[in-house]
Amino acid sequence: MSDQPSHTLPSYLQAEHLGPWGIYLQQVDRVTPYLGPLARWVETLKRPKRALIVDVPIELDNGTIAHFEGYRVQHNTSRGPGKGGVRFHQDVTLSEVMALAAWMSIKNAAVNLPYGGAKGGIRVDPRMLSQAEIERMTRRYTSEIGVIIGPSKDIPAPDVNTNAQTMAWMMDTYSMNEGATATGVVTGKPIALGGSLGRVEATGRGVFVIACEAARDRNIDLNGARVIVQGFGNVGGTAARLFHEVGAKVIAVQDHTGTVYNAAGLDVHKLLNHVSQKGGVGGFSAGEALANERFWELETEFLVPAALEGQINENNASKIRAKIVVEGANGPTTPIADDILHDNGVYVVPDVLANAGGVTVSYFEWVQDFSSFFWSEDEINSRLERLMREAYAAVAQVAKEHKVSLRTAAFIVACTRILQARQVRGLYP
Repeated sequence: MSDQPSHTLPSYLQAEHLGPWGIYLQQVDRVTPYLGPLARWVETLKRPKRALIVDVPIELDNGTIAHFEGYRVQHNTSRGPGKGGVRFHQDVTLSEVMALAAWMSIKNAAVNLPYGGAKGGIRVDPRMLSQAEIERMTRRYTSEIGVIIGPSKDIPAPDVNTNAQTMAWMMDTYSMNEGATATGVVTGKPIALGGSLGRVEATGRGVFVIACEAARDRNIDLNGARVIVQGFGNVGGTAARLFHEVGAKVIAVQDHTGTVYNAAGLDVHKLLNHVSQKGGVGGFSAGEALANERFWELETEFLVPAALEGQINENNASKIRAKIVVEGANGPTTPIADDILHDNGVYVVPDVLANAGGVTVSYFEWVQDFSSFFWSEDEINSRLERLMREAYAAVAQVAKEHKVSLRTAAFIVACTRILQARQVRGLYP
């Protein structure tokens, strides 16, 4: 029998336009030499288990019919049901959703949650739609992907431009179609519908906890340490506030409205208040405006990229003067930039570890929904911190053993767990 060639690219992707999926494939290639006998299963990681593309037609407020492109990708479910967010963004592509689903597989396995990776999205600029139009779009999208989601199949959550209200509509739509209330079909819901205390702050809190662990490893005192944050939504805002509250100085914040800087430290509480009123950090009076490209050149102990992917790239990586980068966003650093930072001695804590707080508390929410028994916020935060610290310790140990970066170590830990599950389950039929 002749050997079958190994096609690592699905036919619906073009090699010259791989997008974020290409970054993920490079990361898998880097980790393959460390997988030992499990490497025979590595192609499993290079193909999503299931990718659904749906048409989302809705009637706009003016009576016309609009069609939006929707996706739900389940990358791997060997360790449990799919888990991952839903984003509404004009730049959503299949490649991006595939990559985000794959990173969720890695993230869930790195933190040892009993989930596989999934992700969803609609290619839309939600700023162009009314609240009623967004609701109709969300409900239609939920109905279209309803065949593959469910509390024991795939559990969506909020992501870019989606929130607790989006999840409430998704839960209601799924429940109506099923004929029974199914609170566990999504996480990140309002508290009134079985949401969990601590969920809103979970990702930012996880970023902060991991930053504390990294600081201890690198002998950096948090009191007086300088911090710069890109993205000042849920993740960046919460992380900045927690840094501020332990005496660190948040000296610069950047978002889509610009960059604000204060060498003595910004008043984070006032800045959060300004953002809630004005919609961005631009125009904050207690800080000076800084050119966006200058943000990356600031000397600082911590840099927290908490916006979109690909922000740290070959154009700015060599200018970065941070001691520790803690990735709050998904995929904020390109592989080329990763190498530049590594060569320059910058300690990078990867997204799949640093921002896993959100999915960890989503897991707590799902468990609480199944048992109909809810925990206090203190209990949730202490369990979150314990899980994050354990995950960091395990990854840091592997990094030391193999003399590799934390990102490669996180992939070693995660890919090993996923492929062990794949191997012991075997192939059906």
